[in-house]
Amino acid sequence: MLYSEVRKYFAGLGTQVSENAIITGMVKPKIGDIFEIPTAKGFAYAQYTHENALMGALIRVFDQLYPAKAENLERIVEGPVRFSTFFPLKAAIQQDIYKIVANYDVSESNRAFPIFRTGMVDPKTKKVLVWWLWDGEKEWKIGELTPEQRKLPIRGVWNVAMLEQRIEEGWRPETDVT
Repeated sequence: MLYSEVRKYFAGLGTQVSENAIITGMVKPKIGDIFEIPTAKGFAYAQYTHENALMGALIRVFDQLYPAKAENLERIVEGPVRFSTFFPLKAAIQQDIYKIVANYDVSESNRAFPIFRTGMVDPKTKKVLVWWLWDGEKEWKIGELTPEQRKLPIRGVWNVAMLEQRIEEGWRPETDVT
């Protein structure tokens, strides 16, 4: 693609991109960017909502899958989130694995940084016996999870294969077996 076409594409998203950034592949995602995730079961959409110094890019994967590319992206970002996770978004965009398709303000329901749950899986039982909660800065031990806490996202950084697998499976934190 020619530089002028790439620049025009990003200008349509409200993003200014230098020629050097395009040539060197250094297009950097911005908070609010929506990216498209093609899967075997349709197109999923996610939004980059936060950056954490320890974990990187936090993305919110929206609930619905679409048989064809979605047209009303603004409606999608107001919809329910299936799960939130950390993901190497910059690398996925630069390697042309996923494409940024729009940029919208993060909805009110997704502006706060979520509380995550985390724990060590016992190799024998394949279960977490003691859970911890983490707010992006500090963590605290809670022991067992309540049914409401099972809905909290699980702290971790996922790769492309895991992200797509979880989307295709219809995975949600509350259905996780650990």
